[in-house]
Amino acid sequence: MILRQILRLSSLFRSAVSVQLRRNIGLSAIVFNKTKELDPVQKLFLDKIREYNTKSKQAGGPVDAGPEFQKEMNESLARLKRAYGEGDLTKFPEFKFE
Repeated sequence: MILRQILRLSSLFRSAVSVQLRRNIGLSAIVFNKTKELDPVQKLFLDKIREYNTKSKQAGGPVDAGPEFQKEMNESLARLKRAYGEGDLTKFPEFKFE
């Protein structure tokens, strides 16, 4: 009887220790990744994403989109409005539950 309780407690202790070790290893990996310098390819990728983000904000929409893109977008919006009714199709709908 006592042996069973000891085995049960040891298995609980072992599982708790393994969970703590996994959490600590995961946390230390995140901290280590933040402190080390980025890979040159990753840095280039992030720089390009940030550059596109600033260009997109300045242009107010897609970057380097010509008049044919705008024409296709207007045609698509008109087709969707005919199919699904009026409204602003570029905005996420608002739902109200009562």
